[in-house]
Amino acid sequence: MSDDILSPEARQAIEKLGQADIVIGIPSYNNGRTIGHVVRAAQAGLNKYFPEFRGVIINSDGGSKDDTRRQVLEAQLDPAQLLLVETPLHPVHRLSFPYHGIPGKGSAFRMIFRMARDLGAKACAVVDSDLRSITPEWIDLLVRPVVHRGYDFVAPYYHRHKYDGTITNSIVYPLTRALYGQRIRQPIGGDFGLSGAVLETYLARKDWETDVARYGIDIWMTTIAVARGFKVCQSFLGAKLHDAKDPGADLSAMLQQVVGSVFALMIEFRDVWMRVHGSRDVELFGFRYDVGLDPIPVNLDRMVQAFVRGEADLREVWSMALSDATLRELGAIARAARSAPAAAFRISDELWVSVIYEFASAYAELPTARTHLVRSLTPLYLGRVASFVNETRDMNAAEVEERIEQLCLAFERLKPFLVERWGGPRVDEFRPRPAPAAGKPQEVSS
Repeated sequence: MSDDILSPEARQAIEKLGQADIVIGIPSYNNGRTIGHVVRAAQAGLNKYFPEFRGVIINSDGGSKDDTRRQVLEAQLDPAQLLLVETPLHPVHRLSFPYHGIPGKGSAFRMIFRMARDLGAKACAVVDSDLRSITPEWIDLLVRPVVHRGYDFVAPYYHRHKYDGTITNSIVYPLTRALYGQRIRQPIGGDFGLSGAVLETYLARKDWETDVARYGIDIWMTTIAVARGFKVCQSFLGAKLHDAKDPGADLSAMLQQVVGSVFALMIEFRDVWMRVHGSRDVELFGFRYDVGLDPIPVNLDRMVQAFVRGEADLREVWSMALSDATLRELGAIARAARSAPAAAFRISDELWVSVIYEFASAYAELPTARTHLVRSLTPLYLGRVASFVNETRDMNAAEVEERIEQLCLAFERLKPFLVERWGGPRVDEFRPRPAPAAGKPQEVSS
């Protein structure tokens, strides 16, 4: 691989340090308000839980116009606050460099992974730069399964407000779970632990200049780890409090890049997911507890109106992907929504699964139309989120999780139709099985 992804300053830093056992990577862009806290938490975690290891914190910055990089380099930690049982053998080095390549989180990660590889790191963890809830324990929970338990990929598991992470809850989690058979609850959570082996696999790939360089990196990392057979687990990190957004706000670029990455990886790993049936639990480390969460504002009317306008304006594009029956059902919902209150809006699980499976299939079948297809998903996604908000308005966290579980089971029950569409065994008549109890593992074969 070319050295172009590393600046001369980054290469000089590697030569000076020589070696590191653990690398903590923090991508950033104008995060001066929050990144100092993240750096201090990472340094405290390394000092407290890994005092015998050489640790490095690397900030990979996308050209911030604020004081992000200065906050990284000047972040101060009071060791007296940590009550350390063991004095760290090595100082934790803090580095900050601009990355090169397509602007986005994926390009930032690429630089971090390359530096971790060149430093010979046993483990690398990456955490978001806008976190307000990160603690030193996060570093332990993301790194220890790699260093001491032989895991290659540690996904985060946290409590989030029911309207935070709607792309995860409505599409990415249920779809990837049904495809690959592993219940990784936050496949695009943003905070991960990684082994040197999985870093090598990522760095060897040729698709860094695609949407994975932007918002698609998290699901790209998760999918490759699972599909390539790496040892995967989850760690409970508590609450994720960050700069969350209204799910009805303009998340179209993120949606397009994440879903486009999922669909593209479906093509690459077709022979893997077509053999998987059902799903199973993934080992979870950490002590689970209930936490308070920040409320997320929701503009229900805006989401419903976006769906109604989309059904009118994008019907021709949708018809490239959707069956006549699915189009008719969506049309009926749009007509009813023009006169009914937004609080009555609903899209059923079965209809939503059909939409996603049919779009995924069309993405594979129509290469020249992929950009238009994925862009046209935004109003459909907003309609599904509006339906979810209406269904869960009065539910507590446990009830919401059960509701998401039912959606996941619908994705799994209807998967035979997806397999048939992609050239698998024909489904002459398929009656969904009774849904098993939430959390009960189903058979997984691969």
